Amino acid sequence: MAQQSKNGLTTAQIIASFGRRFIVRTDEGNIYEATTRKKRIDFACGDQVHINPINEQQVVIEDYLPRHSLLYRQDATRSKLIAANVTLILIVLAAVPTPSEMLLQRALLAAEAAEIKPLIVLNKADVSENILWLDKFKFYQSLGYDLINVSALADVTQLRKRLQNECAILLGQSGMGKSTLTNALLGHHQARVGDISTALDSGRHTTTHAQLYDLDDHSQLIDSPGLQAFGLHHLHVTNLLDYLPDMRPYIGKCRFHNCSHRQEPGCAIKQAVEEHKIKQERLQFLQNITNELSG
Repeated sequence: MAQQSKNGLTTAQIIASFGRRFIVRTDEGNIYEATTRKKRIDFACGDQVHINPINEQQVVIEDYLPRHSLLYRQDATRSKLIAANVTLILIVLAAVPTPSEMLLQRALLAAEAAEIKPLIVLNKADVSENILWLDKFKFYQSLGYDLINVSALADVTQLRKRLQNECAILLGQSGMGKSTLTNALLGHHQARVGDISTALDSGRHTTTHAQLYDLDDHSQLIDSPGLQAFGLHHLHVTNLLDYLPDMRPYIGKCRFHNCSHRQEPGCAIKQAVEEHKIKQERLQFLQNITNELSG
């Protein structure tokens, strides 16, 4: 997926991100440890970048090529790039431990804003509590989101088919089985990249960095660190209805163009809630995010 740029710099893809350190791979398959010249980190796993060699093992990242997409989260004080050029977000949940529906809603909102397809993956299909969550998540399927019910320890064939010709990222809280899913989908061990990653990550056993794997010649998968929160401060309040499929049909139908969907008369969203066309919990979610972004 790399190419030679006009200025003579080699182009490579970032296949692992460790904060200020990276692993990049050229189109020829050469793998290097990489650093940046700037203190601010503007690169993410999945980025195509221009590199300059330092020695046979190390390079410097000069800049990145235009991105097809960028997924990131931002709280009140800082932003965190998650991945670049992804085409599919796998939001991984499992019945055990209890999944965070709030994290799911926030991830779906971020996916809509970034114009990246989301796919809800309910893992641990063999757990008895799974059926309760399958029923609960039917609501999100009614909004048009696809859901796959799998067991990483049994059969991931259905999920693997969905990843064809995609650059997908596994997103979710810790304990949902993302790394187990990654191992099941890969079916093999990428020794060299794994060795370098272990060295850069101080030998930790949990995923604390984003790492990209090749599923085949046309499909890639990024495993990312577990999330406990998903900041959405990079979004604008005025655009939130665009990212909520159940509320999108009511855009422009409120009496006031700057309606906050709280106390104003003639609010189309509140009326839809009263008519049970929108869930009260979804209006509460909208108001909570609005408060967060306005604070």
